[in-house]
Amino acid sequence: MKRLAIITVGKTHSGKTTFARQLEQKLTNSFVMDQDAHAEFLNTYYKMLQPKEGPNILKHSLTKLVVEYAKEYTGFHFIVSNSNRAKSTRQYLLEEIYSENEFTRILVHFDLSDDILYKRVENSARDTNIFRGPYTTFKDVLIRQEKESELSDIADPDEGEADYLFVVNDPDDVDRVIEEIVALADV
Repeated sequence: MKRLAIITVGKTHSGKTTFARQLEQKLTNSFVMDQDAHAEFLNTYYKMLQPKEGPNILKHSLTKLVVEYAKEYTGFHFIVSNSNRAKSTRQYLLEEIYSENEFTRILVHFDLSDDILYKRVENSARDTNIFRGPYTTFKDVLIRQEKESELSDIADPDEGEADYLFVVNDPDDVDRVIEEIVALADV
């Protein structure tokens, strides 16, 4: 049986991390790969090493190390909790990191309304220690993500992009999606 690679797609505060943690509790032999945790670690202990602008090479290198270790030394299912909104990023993950000969690849697109997201960021208690650069609030991040949506590489996932695509349009969809993914692990 192939391992699962569940990759979340969505804007900040759309529920990706909460979903990933809930799925990890229900999906035996799985772990959450969360770059926000890596960013928080680096900003806490190695802030001076962080690049001031451009790609966060240090964070990406840490993530790559953890992924390579987990692929080689564990049999865990991967739950990748990041925004993954750029189609090129998803293609890289699906083709290079979680290839179809090793993994059953699942995209979970969190497509909640902007009204819900703005309410969530305004009431957010999440630590902002993951930020690098000019962002000081999650509202700043959401505004940037809305502007990025106009770019050509930012795109909602398509059917056929991975082995399975689930769309969460409403927070009430989460339990159903979790149940369906857990059932796929048993196939």
